[in-house]
Amino acid sequence: MKAVQVVGYGKNLELAEVPAPEATGPFDVIVRIGGAGVCRTDIHILEGQWAQKSGVTLPYTIGHENAGWVHAVGSAVTNVREGDKVIVHPLITCGLCRACRAGDDVHCANNQFPGIDTAGGYAEYLKTSARSVVRIDDSLEPADVAALADAGLTAYHAAAKAARTLRPGDRCVVIGAGGLGHIGVQVLKAITAAEIVVVDRNPDAVALAVSIGADQGVVADGSHVERVRELTGGPGAEAVIDFVGEGGSTKDGVGMLRQAGDYHVVGYGENIDIPTIDIISAEINFIGNLVGSYNDLCELMVLAAQGRVRLHTAKYPLERFQDALDDLGNGRIRGRAILTP
Repeated sequence: MKAVQVVGYGKNLELAEVPAPEATGPFDVIVRIGGAGVCRTDIHILEGQWAQKSGVTLPYTIGHENAGWVHAVGSAVTNVREGDKVIVHPLITCGLCRACRAGDDVHCANNQFPGIDTAGGYAEYLKTSARSVVRIDDSLEPADVAALADAGLTAYHAAAKAARTLRPGDRCVVIGAGGLGHIGVQVLKAITAAEIVVVDRNPDAVALAVSIGADQGVVADGSHVERVRELTGGPGAEAVIDFVGEGGSTKDGVGMLRQAGDYHVVGYGENIDIPTIDIISAEINFIGNLVGSYNDLCELMVLAAQGRVRLHTAKYPLERFQDALDDLGNGRIRGRAILTP
């Protein structure tokens, strides 16, 4: 089969012919890929940022946002059958460790992460497990929802955490209205009555966010922190969800936060530099977010089937993987880029 592989850090990806995966274990599921999301993490992988953490052996197939059709199943698989449309949770989990038994499978002690530390979905077929596949509604198509497997799941996970403490009349600032942020806005609109304020450097991204549910849009032009505090009446927002995590967004995000507020970190790339006395005197909370659970993905698919979360996509044939990465890296994508084998 055709697969797009990492052949070296600091080098371009390469299209290769590799053996197609087979269902060799009782709970294996082979998915024929209908869509594979192109994520900024893929760029960070090529830069070598994940090399030590993943420990993966090169070359390997990249791609961790996947959806398609069940192609083959192992002998013990009962939750899906050949031909089913599915979205793939990004982790392959054991189901036996403490985290899995608590429903916190994103922290599985024995997980594999296709596209990060094993073969991913920039390919015609992907090997995963019965625990990782979620059947999707007949109204949804794999290429239209693929990026919800990670970008959407991560956005949902962070938004759902924030929503647990947000009350009507509260304000939640979303920093970044791109691939993750535009999903986070829709999730917040669906599950909380809090006022949503979106901040982004790109006026078009701000306009998109307002069109899909944000109550206020602020262009990051140097005065945006003050503008957000004005919108909150002075004290700042009860919650900030930072989908950027670099370029000064962390300093800005803390500046938009009220006392006892929650700062949700999703994007990454820079350090948070804040005096500890400021943390304790304001009693602010820093909350990390990584992907989301299988149940999170199931809930997100309900919102997608209801039409309450829609993914804005730009689709590319698998062979145009480099164009998709270049467009993402140069800020030419509104929403998410999707490869379609």
